[in-house]
Amino acid sequence: MKLHELKASEGTRKNRNRVGRGMSSGNGKTSGRGHKGQKARSGGGTRPGFEGGQMPLFQRLPKRGFTNIHRKEFAIVNLDALNRFEDGTEITPELLLEEGVVKKTKAGIKVLGDGNVDKKVTVKAHKFSASAKEAIEAAGGKTEVI
Repeated sequence: MKLHELKASEGTRKNRNRVGRGMSSGNGKTSGRGHKGQKARSGGGTRPGFEGGQMPLFQRLPKRGFTNIHRKEFAIVNLDALNRFEDGTEITPELLLEEGVVKKTKAGIKVLGDGNVDKKVTVKAHKFSASAKEAIEAAGGKTEVI
């Protein structure tokens, strides 16, 4: 099979509905908009969340807390994920990304102390938890903040 031999199967392509093309089309005259009213006008309709003048739900609910717009989100790596590497390996964010340990590096990599590390490795990351740093150094490895 070649590209020019490809063909769309029956029923996969649907013609768009052309409104305002005569009464026999089923969508003539008012073009499916009904008679008058806000939705019948050009440019008519309301914004999302509008409840006809009633106080909208998102305004009725109490607001709490604070969202920090400058928040940095780190990609998390636990200690047991470092066991897949061999002794003496220098683990960098690029290597973690390449091996599929993390999908995106986000604002950086943070190593957390969940699990235990058996290998003697050098880990280069943006942040370490205290327990992770302790465990890596206890196994004979090194931690390096980038």
